[in-house]
Amino acid sequence: MDLFTLNMESQLKKNAPLADRMRPESIDEFVGQKHILGDGKFLNRAIKADRITSMIFYGPPGTGKTTLAMIIANSTNMNFEKLSAVTSGVKDIREVIHKAEEGLKLYNKRTILFIDEIHRFNKAQQDALLPFVERGIIILIGATTENPYFEVNKALLSRMMVIPLKPLEKKDIHNIILNGLKDKVRGLGNYEVNISDEAIDYLITISDGDGRLALNSLEIAVLSTEEDDRGIIDIDLDTIKECILVKSAKYDKGGDEHYDTISAFIKSMRGSDPDATLYWLAKMINAGEDPKFIARRIIICASEDVGNADPQALIVAVSAFNAVNVIGMPEGRIILAQAAVYVACAPKSNASYVGIDKALGDIRNKPVGKVPGHLKDASYRGAANLGHGKGYRYPHDYDNAHIKQQYLPDELIGTKYYEPTEHGYEQVIKEHLSKLFDKEY
Repeated sequence: MDLFTLNMESQLKKNAPLADRMRPESIDEFVGQKHILGDGKFLNRAIKADRITSMIFYGPPGTGKTTLAMIIANSTNMNFEKLSAVTSGVKDIREVIHKAEEGLKLYNKRTILFIDEIHRFNKAQQDALLPFVERGIIILIGATTENPYFEVNKALLSRMMVIPLKPLEKKDIHNIILNGLKDKVRGLGNYEVNISDEAIDYLITISDGDGRLALNSLEIAVLSTEEDDRGIIDIDLDTIKECILVKSAKYDKGGDEHYDTISAFIKSMRGSDPDATLYWLAKMINAGEDPKFIARRIIICASEDVGNADPQALIVAVSAFNAVNVIGMPEGRIILAQAAVYVACAPKSNASYVGIDKALGDIRNKPVGKVPGHLKDASYRGAANLGHGKGYRYPHDYDNAHIKQQYLPDELIGTKYYEPTEHGYEQVIKEHLSKLFDKEY
């Protein structure tokens, strides 16, 4: 590294955001993630013993994924190389692999390769890593905010441990903030800062488990607030609200947040909780989810979970889909909310859903029954000669437009697929069928 590069690196480090300057350099400095770094836990023991295996750190932003990789870099006797999937390609991978092979040949020293944002590597780039991870040429450590089970090739993933990182707890964020305020070398300790407990509590809450957001927002508040006559920087709730970095809901339309959120939305409608239904709907709308995707899920829930307990639910849901398609957003949010709340508050029955799956199970797993002769099509010439339709009784010729006759194949006589509940309108259906068949349906 030449003099000019050294000077640039020095300036970058000096002017780096507070979260970067306060990055822990050892396990003892690291705050949070006790489930993997507590005394006796796997990762704690592996780092201290320098027995690192290929792994992926998976978790939300600001929870310590890159920091853990840097701690490993500071602790290991192996060579350590770092790539960013945002700016690196196959050529960069090959250069690192070449250096790793040379390290093994000449010095019997293994190489750890850390790839930040590994989910951004395409299939070809991930495939380029596979044989060298498999042979042990490199120990691969990846960091990702996206679910690796969606974003990383199965072959590569099968050779790595997935280590989930959780959002930092409130007490962890509190400790991180205090450390940032006290540290005179890397932090804000050279400023006289008086921050109210109310402001700290708000900063902890709005950070939502993201240590980076907490520290960088704190730095903005300190550096943008003038000292008073005593040289003290006073930060109250209003000040921190003005300086907080924008908090956005964690949501990726192609990842697990997408699937988790729509799952929570559907289960809230199914569970008859309109408030939770509106909350998850709001999260999806705020994240820019396709409103037609949301509307389709409301339609499915209206049929699967409400069914004939309130047949109107399906009509409302389909109407909402058509209305959103015509109106668009942002007004479409009102239509989606109305339909979702209707489905959430409606009486529930999955009898039709259970019934069709039971019937499909019989069709797929048992010999398919023959259509009884009297139900066969008798509309064409010669059908009568074959006995088709013989003995069929037209229900409208009888009282209540009903007459008992066989409709199922011989092998399935007496089988029940649809078992109506006593919820909502389905109770009326159950009573009607019981009267028709002179027994409880």
